[in-house]
Amino acid sequence: MTGFQARRTLLPQGPAKGLAKGLVRATTLAACVSFVAGCGVIPGATGGSGDGPVTVMTWAPEKTAATNKPGMPAMAKAYARWVNANGGINGRELKILTCNDKNETVAAAKCARRAAAEDAIAVVGSYSQHGRSYLAPLESAGIPYIGGYGVTDDEFSSALSYPVNGGQAALMAGLGEQLAKACGPVALVRPDSIAGDQLPLLLNSGLESRGHGAAEDQLAAEDATEYSEHAQEALRRATGDATQEGCVVPALGDRTFTFMDSFRRDRADYPDVSTATVLGSIDQSLIDSNGGGSSPYEGAYVTGWYPVETDERWDGMKKVIREHAFGDNRIDPADPGVQTTWIAYTVLTAAIEAIGGGEVTSTAIRRVLDDGLKVSTGGLTPTLSWRFEDLIASTGFPRLINPEVTFQVVREGQLVAARRGFVNVEKTLVEAGA
Repeated sequence: MTGFQARRTLLPQGPAKGLAKGLVRATTLAACVSFVAGCGVIPGATGGSGDGPVTVMTWAPEKTAATNKPGMPAMAKAYARWVNANGGINGRELKILTCNDKNETVAAAKCARRAAAEDAIAVVGSYSQHGRSYLAPLESAGIPYIGGYGVTDDEFSSALSYPVNGGQAALMAGLGEQLAKACGPVALVRPDSIAGDQLPLLLNSGLESRGHGAAEDQLAAEDATEYSEHAQEALRRATGDATQEGCVVPALGDRTFTFMDSFRRDRADYPDVSTATVLGSIDQSLIDSNGGGSSPYEGAYVTGWYPVETDERWDGMKKVIREHAFGDNRIDPADPGVQTTWIAYTVLTAAIEAIGGGEVTSTAIRRVLDDGLKVSTGGLTPTLSWRFEDLIASTGFPRLINPEVTFQVVREGQLVAARRGFVNVEKTLVEAGA
């Protein structure tokens, strides 16, 4: 895929934007006030009281037929070994609980209830598609959810959620902006699931912001074992413009690998169709396993949250993995789940350090974050802060603070930066939310 043009979206300033942000913040504040009024004083777990260990949980699906993220709890364990080997956080040992949410609503809720039962002060750097199932128990216990993967809308609406990236919303909106000027027809192949239902709206918001028509929306089973019919149909739908190549966008998480097996076989009959996708549906290991420079991803553009894995800003995380993961092959530094967990624990550490010698509870963690703690991630994200004035003006994503994405491309079998720096997709997200 060639000829893509990555353009930065500049968010207009002025009274209209200020009014929109004010309305969103007022709505969010009202929701928070209503939450507290309805439940009384929000309880706070005491997993870090005194000089005892600070207990947190990280969960993710493992060994399921759909998307799996075993590297996230494994990264949490490595992070804890690292900080504990260096004296802990403010002298406190970091204790990690892990849980397999099994890609099931019941299991996700059980993980959340276990976090409350074992006095976890936060759930950190986790993945689950079942936000409604796990957020209710966390809210009842007053446990903050720091740095979820961003796969559900619920993570961007709960007053106790502290996202570190723009989630699937920012990725799909950014990808739409990338493809609008480069592609003719666009065919989206996405899961037939609750999490997948938002993808067409977000991709189309990016496409339409640059004057492109909507993508063809094609549903597929999230746990399918082959996608021959889906690949053929997507290729047909992406054909038809004599002036621009069509683009197929597989957004199937772990099953993207399976889809590309079918796509590779049928693509020869459609030479003017290329691919594009988002980080999480593709990473360097997937490119390598599909043939590297000869893979069907060669030339494809990808939207991500963070700098590419080869960027030196990841050196600190890689050092921890080398020295404290003990060869755990579940941890891939190119996995955006692993990267999100690293950043989420960076936030947790900053919050505990800000508490200082005080009692470390879930209430104290929330207070520090709500009061405007600014967290630097070494350039892996913009500076993170969850004050009301840091929220973007989107009614659909009222807790979203980081609308920045990166544009990447596969060149000679390597996922590299397509342009320097971050691209702000706030305007597109605001329009999608409206």
